[in-house]
Amino acid sequence: MKNLFQHRTKIYLSLFSFFFSLFSFAQEVAQDSTKSNKLEDVIVTATRVKDNSPFAFSTLKKDALNATNLGQDLPILLDQMPSVVTTSDAGIGVGYTGMRVRGSDATRVNVTINGIPYNDAESHGTFWVNMPDFVSSVEDIQLQRGAGTSTNGSGAFGASLNLRTLKPSTEGYATISNSIGSFGTRKHTLSLGTGIKNGFYAEGRLSKIASDGYIDRASSDLKSFYTEAGYIGTKTSVKAMVFGGKEITYQSWYGTPEAVIKGDVAGIQAYIARNYSSSEEAFNLLNSGRTYNFYTYENQVDNYGQNHYQLHFTHQFNDYLNASISGNYTKGKGFYEEFKDKQKLKDYFSEAPNGSDEGDLVRRKWLDNDFYAFVYSLNYKKEKFSATLGGGYNKYDGDHFGEIIWNSFPVALDKDLQYYKASGLKEDYSTFLKSDYNFTEKLIGFLDLQVRKVDYSANGMNADLKQLNVNKTYNFFNPKAGITYLINDKNKVYGSVSVANKEPNRDDLTKNPTEPSAEKLIDYEVGYAFKNRLFAVNLNGYFMNYKDQLVLTGAIDDTGGPIRENVDKSYRLGVELTAQANVTDKLKLEINTTVSKNKIKSFDYKVADTQYDTNTYEESYFTVITKYTDTDISFSPNVISSGSITYSPIKNLNLALLSKYVGKQFLDNTATNSRSIKAYNTSNLSASYTLKPKWIREINFNLLVNNIFNKMYESNGYTFSYYYRPLASNDNAITENFYYPQAGINFITGVTLKF
Repeated sequence: MKNLFQHRTKIYLSLFSFFFSLFSFAQEVAQDSTKSNKLEDVIVTATRVKDNSPFAFSTLKKDALNATNLGQDLPILLDQMPSVVTTSDAGIGVGYTGMRVRGSDATRVNVTINGIPYNDAESHGTFWVNMPDFVSSVEDIQLQRGAGTSTNGSGAFGASLNLRTLKPSTEGYATISNSIGSFGTRKHTLSLGTGIKNGFYAEGRLSKIASDGYIDRASSDLKSFYTEAGYIGTKTSVKAMVFGGKEITYQSWYGTPEAVIKGDVAGIQAYIARNYSSSEEAFNLLNSGRTYNFYTYENQVDNYGQNHYQLHFTHQFNDYLNASISGNYTKGKGFYEEFKDKQKLKDYFSEAPNGSDEGDLVRRKWLDNDFYAFVYSLNYKKEKFSATLGGGYNKYDGDHFGEIIWNSFPVALDKDLQYYKASGLKEDYSTFLKSDYNFTEKLIGFLDLQVRKVDYSANGMNADLKQLNVNKTYNFFNPKAGITYLINDKNKVYGSVSVANKEPNRDDLTKNPTEPSAEKLIDYEVGYAFKNRLFAVNLNGYFMNYKDQLVLTGAIDDTGGPIRENVDKSYRLGVELTAQANVTDKLKLEINTTVSKNKIKSFDYKVADTQYDTNTYEESYFTVITKYTDTDISFSPNVISSGSITYSPIKNLNLALLSKYVGKQFLDNTATNSRSIKAYNTSNLSASYTLKPKWIREINFNLLVNNIFNKMYESNGYTFSYYYRPLASNDNAITENFYYPQAGINFITGVTLKF
């Protein structure tokens, strides 16, 4: 795989060199033309909201992103945005990271890159570890909270995240960026661009990020590239992009048992006893502390590569009408490798004649997938009326299969023998029409109508040796409407009602014992905004009313994936306040706070019960069900707050103190304090200084000190309960809590040279 990545990198560098030569020749034959940023905006117009839209949203531009882009993954860089909670498996923001918005996890956050869907079509998740340092190629990011406007790809049930890649530079440039930090973290980036010459341009980037991680053995070896070439004319632009990444990440998704985090030796011994831990596992549990990692096999890694190929065409027909057509192909392939001891042969080959034979093995679970996307938008704007007709077609074709690459079974097995293979095929069709109309100079109406059809099938045998025969079709209608009233040039109020529907993901359909239903959301949003030269404030209220929401139970599967189930009625009710003040030319204050209630009206909590008869030596299996009413939705804190103080004592020097508070989160839907993540409050310090000597365009120095008060906290976790008892015993259920500890004080510092 390493040689393949190196070979592909050489090919892309050759293509990059070819584009440079091609455009140098084009300079001699092409006529100069006036360039317009409007053509760049057309690509993302269809999936973004405007300033006067009746929705809650925030936008981060590249300057703000660059201040903290020193190697951590994209979700961590968005941590200061309203209603956002982030987490890192490795504890320092490099490797596997995640984010939730208003309590909704990544599977509910629709993500697009230049209008192209990025969410994994089957899991609906986003894995930024597959595209490390992508932020270095991003112009801006818009986060729409709630159902938002119609977009492409999987349904938005908590938020939409829209990324736009960098606008072409008008001048040629070269940038070298290097950073180093705690736990062996380092990032190296090289970027080049020709500038726009007679309408033509080419740009590219190579990046490498590595880290040892805070958690034991949670290392990351991440590589990525980005290339772009195109033509921008007065009315037409064409751009081609190839970008991707390769990650080798040591697995740390198991989490740390609660007793280990607390340093509770008696609790650890009890955990060892009830889980029949081996002597090696017991030693690991007793001696690792907060940085405990269950995995000790030297190559317990996730090894995956993903390349994206995009082509965008935009055209301005006249002053009122423009269009954009985009195509995308994504190729992903990789595996995670793991060591398993004391395995039974029949658990891998059910027909094996010696199925009770035991042995150790090393297995790889593979994904090999292709994703195709076509999206379009036709945009019209004249006087009081504007409209967008957009949509697209997406197709995902993926194979899941497992190999045993080593084993100690007493019977011989063929090398790289597959013990399961399944396929997934998904087609997604969508069309939307959105428009706004100025009824008066102060009153603006908004209407958005989307129809979406999803066909999904999964066939073959999964890793549990379960035969799959899933064939589902979903038809959705998602209307949205709202109004904005401009009180004056500084004040406005708005309100909207949105309907969103969402299909279950692959695991919901293949792992749940009961067939899950599609989900429905009606999202009500109202808000007030004020803005002048010195001060800005936005107060937004929301009521997200769900039918058949698939909620996290708190448990995870053997690959760290969350397990979900439908609940009939649930809701999220909250208020979001964002404010910023330019106190002086040198001092700026920003704050955002979300206060919410996140409730399930009725929930059946299920616990597995295994009863053992000491007379007959037989086991009986039951499910104990406890009904809860008006209980909290898991992983949905009632308070989320961020704040920053930015001070510029001298020209080109910026100092910032960033603070984050996240309230208590429950690990399941029972609102039980003993199964929760404690509230935490962290603070980071950021500093940047820019020099502009004559011999170089710019030198930037950056320093980020995370968790400056050295708080010991956990940002994520999971739980499960079970009974194992003799018949007629009334013993309490055993509950296992696992957490993901985050690093104490740590730093990253970097230098960027711009030529």
